[in-house]
Amino acid sequence: MKFVYCPFCGSKLTSKEIGDEGLIPFCQKCSVPLWDMFTTSIIAAVVNECGEIALLRQNYVSATKYVCVAGIMKLGESAEDTVIREVKEEIGQDVESLKFVKSYPYEKKEMLMLGYKADVKKKDFVMSGEVDAVEWVKLENALPLLREGGIAWQLVKTVIEEKL
Repeated sequence: MKFVYCPFCGSKLTSKEIGDEGLIPFCQKCSVPLWDMFTTSIIAAVVNECGEIALLRQNYVSATKYVCVAGIMKLGESAEDTVIREVKEEIGQDVESLKFVKSYPYEKKEMLMLGYKADVKKKDFVMSGEVDAVEWVKLENALPLLREGGIAWQLVKTVIEEKL
């Protein structure tokens, strides 16, 4: 999100040189710089002890490709807590351990996605209303089911490479 008006007082912003950051939107009235903002979210490769990954179908995301568990961080919530909550909410799995993999800028949606590998013990799925289908897929068979080059694809590719 790019600020044009101050969210505190409503004044139109000007540009001000702020250290080595360059010209930044600035509210003269509140004397506050307002950097561009983005939403922080998580994306998780949920892997079980059998070497399978949980791949989801969410038709509002794609009618043809699978996706990984993903979700928005809530205020006051750590990225790790978000992964644990989203995995439980979306597919009913309990995270045993987490490993941070990489951060992925998602400019199209003004998001920063924090990628994790979430290890779980395989059990039946309990899907949320935002998940149309979910299945366990052998890690080595997962990439063709994801949008090539997409963030989920990049995350799963890294998880596969690290497993070998």
